Amino acid sequence: MENKRNFANRFDWTLAFILFTFLVISLLAIASAQTSGQYGINYVPKQIQWYVIGIIIISIVMFFEPEQYKKMSWYMYGAGIALLVLLIFMPEGPNQIGQPVNGAKSWYHTPIGNIQPSEFMKTFYILALARLISKHHEVHPLRSVKTDFLLLGKIAVTLIVPLAIILQQPDLGSALVFFAITAALIIVAGISWKIILPVFFGGVTAGGALLWMALYMQDFLETTFGFKTYQFARIYSWLDPYSYSSSDGYHLITSLNAIGSGEIFGKGFRNREVYVAENHTDFIFTVIGEEWGFIGASIVICMFFLLIYHLTKTTLLLKDPFSTYVCAGIIAMITFHVFENIGMTIQLLPITGIPLPFISYGGSSLMGNALAIGLVFSMRFHYRTYMFTTYDDDE
Repeated sequence: MENKRNFANRFDWTLAFILFTFLVISLLAIASAQTSGQYGINYVPKQIQWYVIGIIIISIVMFFEPEQYKKMSWYMYGAGIALLVLLIFMPEGPNQIGQPVNGAKSWYHTPIGNIQPSEFMKTFYILALARLISKHHEVHPLRSVKTDFLLLGKIAVTLIVPLAIILQQPDLGSALVFFAITAALIIVAGISWKIILPVFFGGVTAGGALLWMALYMQDFLETTFGFKTYQFARIYSWLDPYSYSSSDGYHLITSLNAIGSGEIFGKGFRNREVYVAENHTDFIFTVIGEEWGFIGASIVICMFFLLIYHLTKTTLLLKDPFSTYVCAGIIAMITFHVFENIGMTIQLLPITGIPLPFISYGGSSLMGNALAIGLVFSMRFHYRTYMFTTYDDDE
């Protein structure tokens, strides 16, 4: 009986409730997406399957202590790199394991569905960076500009390996997530702003220069950096979709029409009228916006704010630096996913292949996010265990 009470006190019920809410929203949105007739498969049972697998992953991950993940972090990072590298050599062709999808060789084709290793690599990367930063601060307790530059160099080396492989697939969306995670952990790591500001300013300048060259120096980028024509088309169709309405701008236009037509209260469940391709995956927010309107879309966004707030509050409770860095990386990953996914449907950001966490259909995304959230459950669960143990010893 005591063990049951102890578990109930240690388990993060609020986080579990938030995930259950996302499950309900996901199933309703995917069920409605089926009515368009663009798919011959009912994805609702498959999404339930992925959620069940995700719950199993969370349950397993939760019962390992953070110290164990700290010890395993580099092994997990190495395993993720191996999965990414192995994918390059997988045979291509019909029904082959490494068959490209939409021009990107990013998935393993398995009997249970397509598995994208980069989704798991994001969490493995967070664990590796958290271990690297916490270990660096242990070895160099007195920080200086020299030690900060050393840490920055270590982070850059850890980033460049998975980033190079993922860009080769090519998968720009996942690459951007790695940049977001890195930026967040650099800030949380306490590196001097004398270093951070020039680095970030340089990054913003480089990004602006690339955007300018994409508009006015396409030939230079193609010959010098190997950019592809379709990558420029995404930028043009983002800035002026109506000039490309019959090609690259079509997807964004239909997305804007669907969300805008929902107005304040929406058209009601399964009463959509605007056809949007891939509306069960990356463009699931268009279903929410059209059927539930501004009110429903705002509620979904608020749920994500609640999730981020709860994860932030949990992070502030933790005393172990490694656990703190892990949670900070997970917050950055989920926040960027939400901001990019919703932003691309309303023309705030360019379209990339980034799903909406816990709502878009997809096994890799759900399992990858379950792995990350499982770590948060673990750190909250075992942090409370430590606190109770201390209390009992004092007694």
